[in-house]
Amino acid sequence: MISTEQIDAVIDFVAKNGASETTISSLRENFPGVHFTYCMDDDVASDRVYIERSDFNVYLVDSNDHCSTLTKSAESASGLVIAEVIE
Repeated sequence: MISTEQIDAVIDFVAKNGASETTISSLRENFPGVHFTYCMDDDVASDRVYIERSDFNVYLVDSNDHCSTLTKSAESASGLVIAEVIE
C-alpha cells in the first residue's frame, strides 16, 4: 500500500517537474514497488479523481483483486495514475 505521505511527495514532485514520461521514470526510481501510469486526463473515464490540479490530476489504483480499479481510498492504493490536463 501507499502512504499518504508518499502520495503527497509524488504530487509535489509532479507539480515541480510536470506530468511527463520523464517524470514517471523518475518516480519509478524514487518509489520502488509503486506502480505509476502516465496518460492524458481525457483518457480516464472516471469521476474518482484523488487530486485535481490545473495541469494534472492524480488517480489511485487498487490492484488487490483480480483486476485493477480506480479508488479514492489511499489505504487500498497500490499505484497512481498521473493524468496530464491540456486545455
